[in-house]
Amino acid sequence: MEEKVKQILKNFEETSSEDILEILNQIQIKFQSQITRNYLKGKLMTISDTPNESEKKKLCKNLSPYLNWYLQGL
Repeated sequence: MEEKVKQILKNFEETSSEDILEILNQIQIKFQSQITRNYLKGKLMTISDTPNESEKKKLCKNLSPYLNWYLQGL
């Protein structure tokens, strides 16, 4: 999964929102804090419900720090 996260960060604009959401869903279950898991889960649900792909990408971009945190070992 680490390689996939690096690939997303390197080519964020070319990566589909579905791929980003998939990885973020996998990352959110690894957080130790239930509050953080619930917060991220809510954000991911909101993005998933967004019909416009470009809007999804904007919202995903706001969550890119979670990808960096994952690489740093949460």
